[in-house]
Amino acid sequence: MSDEKEYLSKEKLEELIKELDHLKSVRRKEIAEQLEFAKGLGDLSENAEYHEARQNQAEAEERVSKLEQMIKNAVITQKHKGGIVGIGSTAMILRQGEKNERRYQLVGSEEANTKENKISNKSPLGEALMGKSKGDKVSYETPMGIVSCIIVNVE
Repeated sequence: MSDEKEYLSKEKLEELIKELDHLKSVRRKEIAEQLEFAKGLGDLSENAEYHEARQNQAEAEERVSKLEQMIKNAVITQKHKGGIVGIGSTAMILRQGEKNERRYQLVGSEEANTKENKISNKSPLGEALMGKSKGDKVSYETPMGIVSCIIVNVE
């Protein structure tokens, strides 16, 4: 895994720490019990319960590894000040050809949620907005082509 910074809010970091603790203290025990039960059923080569438990174990260990890396590389985000778009700031944009403004909060990739208008700093729009300020025009590529917009406000 990389040592790339992971931008997280304090709340999200706490949530990830709780998830990691749950995986290590509860989920691993549950999977160990599943494996023991499945081994007791006999022939492992054709034992669906055993294979499912091993799959669950692999998924849980992969998530533990990912969470440990994210927590290790976590950078806590603050509300961004100064009128320049950065992680933690909210940008109001007006897309070319549209009448209604859109409001997006820039967050780290782990917190991105389009339903809440939280976009990743690594998304095409997020990358285009980073470091820009009110009045700047930006363009970014989407599957439907290049979209241009103007930054109406930065909070």
